[in-house]
Amino acid sequence: MSVGKYCRWDSQVFCFLSFIMLLTPTKSDELQMLMNLKSALKNSKTDVFSSWTRENSVCNFTGIICNDNGLVKEINLPQQQLEGFLPFDSICSLQSLKKISLGSNSLHGGISEELKNCRSLQVLDLGGNLFSGHVPELSSLRELRFLSLNASGFSGSFPWNSLENLTNLEFLSLGDNPFDGTSSFPVEVLKLNKLYWLYLTNCSIKGQIPEGISNLAMLQNLELSDNQLFGEIPAGIGKLNKLWQLEIYNNSFTGKLPVGFSNLTSLVNFDASHNKLEGEIGVLKFLKQLSSLQLFENQFSGEIPEEFGELKYLTEFSLYRNKFTGSLPQKLGSWADFLYIDVSENFLTGPIPPDMCKNGKMTDLLILQNKFTGKIPDSYASCKSLIRLRVNNNSLSGPVPAGIWGLPNLIVMDLSINQFEGPVTPDIGNAESLSLLILANNQFSGELPAAISDASSLVSVQLSSNQFVGAIPESIGKLKKLNGLYLNGNLFSGNIPDSVGSCVSLTVINLSGNSFSGEIPESLGDLFTLNSLNLSNNKLSGEIPVSLSSLRLSNLDLSNNQLIGPIPQSLSLEVFHESFDGNLGLCSNNLRNIQPCSSATSNTSGHLRVLLSCFAAGLLVLVIFAGCLLFVKLRPNNLDRPLKPSSWDMKSFRVLSFSERDIIDSIKSGNLIGKGGSGNVYKVVLGNGNELAVKHIWTSNSSTHQKSFRSSSAMLTKRNFRSAEFDAEVATLSAVRHVNVVKLYCSITSEDSNLLVYEYLPNGSLWDQLHSCNKIKMGWELRYAIAVGAARGLEYLHHGFDRPVIHRDVKSSNILLDEEWKPRIADFGLAKIVQAAGGGEWSHIIAGTHGYMAPEYAYTCKVNEKSDVYSFGVVLMELVTGKRPVESEYGENKDIVNWVCSKITNRESAINLVDSNILENLKEDAIKVLRIAVHCTAKIPALRPSMRMVVQMLEDADPHKLTDVIVVKKESGSSPDEKLKGGSLFDLSN
Repeated sequence: MSVGKYCRWDSQVFCFLSFIMLLTPTKSDELQMLMNLKSALKNSKTDVFSSWTRENSVCNFTGIICNDNGLVKEINLPQQQLEGFLPFDSICSLQSLKKISLGSNSLHGGISEELKNCRSLQVLDLGGNLFSGHVPELSSLRELRFLSLNASGFSGSFPWNSLENLTNLEFLSLGDNPFDGTSSFPVEVLKLNKLYWLYLTNCSIKGQIPEGISNLAMLQNLELSDNQLFGEIPAGIGKLNKLWQLEIYNNSFTGKLPVGFSNLTSLVNFDASHNKLEGEIGVLKFLKQLSSLQLFENQFSGEIPEEFGELKYLTEFSLYRNKFTGSLPQKLGSWADFLYIDVSENFLTGPIPPDMCKNGKMTDLLILQNKFTGKIPDSYASCKSLIRLRVNNNSLSGPVPAGIWGLPNLIVMDLSINQFEGPVTPDIGNAESLSLLILANNQFSGELPAAISDASSLVSVQLSSNQFVGAIPESIGKLKKLNGLYLNGNLFSGNIPDSVGSCVSLTVINLSGNSFSGEIPESLGDLFTLNSLNLSNNKLSGEIPVSLSSLRLSNLDLSNNQLIGPIPQSLSLEVFHESFDGNLGLCSNNLRNIQPCSSATSNTSGHLRVLLSCFAAGLLVLVIFAGCLLFVKLRPNNLDRPLKPSSWDMKSFRVLSFSERDIIDSIKSGNLIGKGGSGNVYKVVLGNGNELAVKHIWTSNSSTHQKSFRSSSAMLTKRNFRSAEFDAEVATLSAVRHVNVVKLYCSITSEDSNLLVYEYLPNGSLWDQLHSCNKIKMGWELRYAIAVGAARGLEYLHHGFDRPVIHRDVKSSNILLDEEWKPRIADFGLAKIVQAAGGGEWSHIIAGTHGYMAPEYAYTCKVNEKSDVYSFGVVLMELVTGKRPVESEYGENKDIVNWVCSKITNRESAINLVDSNILENLKEDAIKVLRIAVHCTAKIPALRPSMRMVVQMLEDADPHKLTDVIVVKKESGSSPDEKLKGGSLFDLSN
């Protein structure tokens, strides 16, 4: 070969290599690409990018791993609070890039088509972000082994066809994205025979699971829950013998468990709850590794295999709402660190297994609504880990082991509707966490121990229909959180103690059917939250206290006692016409079935009142004179010790035109406008005429509510530590900015006080306008506007923050109305920021108001946003019907939800539920909202809509479909509904 040919050949090779080098990125190019990424993510809330400087090597950047050639191989920045969008044009220019791990951040925007250029990617983890739009074509990512896009806000159609090219995939996680529903199960997935992890939960997948699922022989985790799958579970799943987790809950599967399930010997977690499965579960007895078994809310039947008692790793066992029969295996839970059992609402018989808390870890013993017999085993008296004990509606008997009464972590004890006997022992004073004590319909006896008042977390005490005797302990007034006191149908006697009036959170008192005597305590009139009072069928005497007139009662029953004298004017209402029957000494000039008050009686009473008034006046003059002398004597000392401004901590959240002294000086009894279980509310008028509302939060060691407020110093009592309720309200409200949530201007704290300063809303609460004697005539337009505005406020709380805010006491009295009748959500004393961990962590604190509380409060003690939705549904029912949440016409132990659901059987019956104050031509519109209310009050939380959905449904129910936004000015002489005729009270553009 000639020299010329060699030269030409060398020249060609040189040119080719030069061309390749031009295409290969340099380290300086990669530096620029990463600088572009840093710029796009500049809103990082951490210092993760502090090492990302041009002076530094990219291989030393935090989160960056390079290959042997010094080129970027991996980007690892998960859980770094990153915000911003991803510049895939820059990222995919890193041609050696094998891994992108940016999961669990706050990245937003769409995923650009440039992703297809990341052809060398093996790992792509973008799960747990805030993206929008559709997932782009993925076919070019042939090297991909790990793909995680779960819970990232993607919508539209997923490119399932792309998966055909991703034959190396081992890990596929697409769950919890609102993809457009597929007409059938995506068969492309079944060709990925290297998969060991498949997470397609909550992806809008429809249809049946194909038998071809058996092709995925390497699967260890299969999650298909929260979809629209139906039909039988394919037998092919029984061939996946490497499975350790199988979750298919919340679908519509039918039929029996496949026989092949006995081959799933590696299975640790199995959840097929909330389907329509049937038959026996004997095939599961061979699964020796089983730790968690969740089959609740199906139609399974037959006996629970005795072999379950030999499962040494079983810790979670939930089979409630099925048709199981027979007894529980007596060795159940005796091997492992057993955590909980829930076999409620079946047909199970026999004794309770004794060893489920053998290792001291058990938290929940739930066997309600079965046919269990025998005693509660003594072994549970030492189960200090127990949180919920619900054995109600069985045939259990005998005394309760003494130690159970005092279990320190127990929140719910429901032993009702059994045949238990014996006393409640003083051990109950050690039950420091107990919120619900439900012992109704048993044969308990003896006196109620005074130690019950040491169970300071009690919210509801239900002892009705037993054989308790003796008096109510005087110390019961220590139970400041007590919401309901049900002692009816016992053998109690003696006087009703005055201290009951110190239980400032009470909404229901039922002492009927006992032998109480003496007078009705005046102190009951101090229970401003009281909604229902039943003292019937006792031996009470004396006059009805005038103090009861200040209560906003929806239910009152004082019948069949020995009461005398005139019925107070404000209680002489037709709605209470049967409340005083059987008291021959009572009189009223307003009630038909009660004898009229004679003039003699009136004169005698009048003379007595004159004498008492004169005596009281003389005593008052004497006290004032003594007070003046004392003031003159002590005045120099007081002036020597003025209140130091530095002792106050004022935190403002808006621009203020007042000082803390303006507020402090106005906290006096003359300005008191509201009083409740969490604190007092005062109206403050500033020098410029502006009005404020100031809330004083009860502190844990405060007895303020038992004192008379003669000055601000009497009101601001000493405390040693900050109230948890105060911290919760400030932390929540200081971040809130919404037209339908009450404005918080500032907080004022010192070692003496917790104060919150709000805007003042002159039209009171929705409760006042619907149910009080000063209520207005509300037409449908106004009611609808209030419903939408309040819904928007709650929607903001649930969806407007990184972590949902749960109100936990939604009711009409916590919806306030401004001068233009626009609603504001108020009272966040019980609100709580809930960590969002896969949809929201449950909160285990009992809260709420009788009539508004969701069923899960009593059943599980767990609340999330859906509990607020239930309460809001009750408010909607109030708006439509004009009824209160609890009224005697609903029947015993019934509320407005039961009443509405029993009546709304057809269009005509539904129309009859609508308040008569609503015009006939608008009742159809009201029915639309009533349907939404029924949806909101579904018994199962998962079936309730989110508040975002509620707002959408309410807007769709707009009676006029208004599109113009008109600012409504307050006009004297015009009703709220007249103002609405020209426009909307809410901005439809929000």
